[in-house]
Amino acid sequence: MSHGARVIRTGASSGGPGSSSCPPPPGPEPGLLDGGYTRSCSAMLKVAQMISLLIGFICVKNSAWTNYSASIYFEIVTMCDLIMILVFYFVYLFRAYRMLTCISWPLAELLHYLIGTLLLLIACIVATSKSYNSAGLVAGVTFGFLATFLCALSIWLSYKISCITQSTDAAV
Repeated sequence: MSHGARVIRTGASSGGPGSSSCPPPPGPEPGLLDGGYTRSCSAMLKVAQMISLLIGFICVKNSAWTNYSASIYFEIVTMCDLIMILVFYFVYLFRAYRMLTCISWPLAELLHYLIGTLLLLIACIVATSKSYNSAGLVAGVTFGFLATFLCALSIWLSYKISCITQSTDAAV
């Protein structure tokens, strides 16, 4: 009973170039979308930030304001921050960072988060001081503070800005 001849290739083959039996190194999955990114911590944080910013914007937009300039400032900051987070989400989702190598994407994202978080914190503080206990405004500002916290958490987790790692690096 014969099962047929089987060829077993080894790494010591003397074939020509390209006849190596080693499998290609694992790389990113082919295609337009990066499926692994959508399941990453960074992507989930971005989605949570976008959802909290959108809910905060809707709450503030549909509330009666007593201070028009504070509401406009809060709405502009939340929408600009939401749009920029969405842009970075799509850049990483569609792997545009590979084609646009002239931009340092981690540095651009860090600067966006630093400036956006600071402006969002200021907008939330101003809106809190001008809300006059209106339920919709308080809800919107609460989601604004939640988005501020998530942006700060994203900075912390993505770029590992901590005193603990700096002090242990200095001691080594």
